[in-house]
Amino acid sequence: MLIDTHIASVAAKEWTKVLSILTSELRDLSLAEEMTQEAFVKAIEQWPASGVPQRPGAWLLTVARRGAIDRLRRASVGREKTAVVARLEQSISPAATAVDTSLVRDEQLQLIFACCHPALSLETQLALVLRCVLGLSTKSVAHAFVVSEATMAQRLVRGKRKIKQSAIPLHMPDDAVLTDRLAVVHSAIYLLYNQGYLSGNQDKDPLDVSSEAIRLARLLASLMPESSETKALLALLLLIESRSEAHETDKTIVLLADQDRTLWRWPLIDEAQHLLDQSLKLGKGGLYQLQAAIASLHCIHDPEATDWTQIELLYRSLITAADTPVVRLNHCVAVAMTTSPAQALVLLAPLEEALNNYHYYFSTKGELLYRNGQYDEARQAFERALSLTQNKKEKAFLRNQITKGQL
Repeated sequence: MLIDTHIASVAAKEWTKVLSILTSELRDLSLAEEMTQEAFVKAIEQWPASGVPQRPGAWLLTVARRGAIDRLRRASVGREKTAVVARLEQSISPAATAVDTSLVRDEQLQLIFACCHPALSLETQLALVLRCVLGLSTKSVAHAFVVSEATMAQRLVRGKRKIKQSAIPLHMPDDAVLTDRLAVVHSAIYLLYNQGYLSGNQDKDPLDVSSEAIRLARLLASLMPESSETKALLALLLLIESRSEAHETDKTIVLLADQDRTLWRWPLIDEAQHLLDQSLKLGKGGLYQLQAAIASLHCIHDPEATDWTQIELLYRSLITAADTPVVRLNHCVAVAMTTSPAQALVLLAPLEEALNNYHYYFSTKGELLYRNGQYDEARQAFERALSLTQNKKEKAFLRNQITKGQL
């Protein structure tokens, strides 16, 4: 059966709303997902002949609810399920045609927080977000994680079973834990974006996971307009994405300073700057606000005008907020630009034990050693980095660094 792409797109836009409402009503993510999927199949089958309804989301939700009622009636129904059926029947009555938009907002958030519950592994969180929140097929999710469709199907089933068996609440967390839980959601979105961004360097036909992560960040920002860190996270992702087309060629990686900035998507940069301004006005942010501020300072037309002094100060603040070896590694680059490569190398040395298998550490070390005139040591560092990466374009870049420097 040929699928009308316009109809499929219209239906897909309603996925999160329909699934989140049905999950809230059924308190069963697996059943809600199954009924939502069946409703979407019926839409693709019926809409080409009948036309897209004026309110496609309401149509899909009604069909999904009816499917759930039929399923529950056929099952051995207890008192609790009888009550669920009664509520569903009431919700599809002619008197219940309007949808409370604030309720939709809350139930979408509930679904996001349920998928990103800390009781679930990070890998499961990301898979559930792609499947349940963004509505990607199991096959597409499997492609994103480079596993078989059967393996991903099992992972998703285990995740949904964990939600049910562990009684993970399908409602907004209390204010006392909201900040911590929101941080988990932010982390999941950020890691999802990075996963897609990095896989795009080596896969000729990757699922556009990065765009899906940005779509999720946009959704979260619309649902939580008073969250400064949510706005900052979206700003950060847009700033990184704006440079993606200039980040690499067909064969190799291109450093930020060497990128063709006419390839940058400046409307995305403008949007990100506006979001960052809004984030700052909302009050003190956190990790993503600092990272977005650093990224925004890099997004200027003239690389020679980069304010490295301000970037170095922001990295100091980031170290205070999240003192990790990778943050300190990036700080070393800023120190090299504000003081000297020699001073940066002093700060770099204590990080080697923690980053001994991190190829970016050794590529950074090689660059700093080269700029400091230590050519033999620079070659050794680049060769170590070369041995630690499997990415073909990164390998080409590192070989070029060795050749260019005649090391």
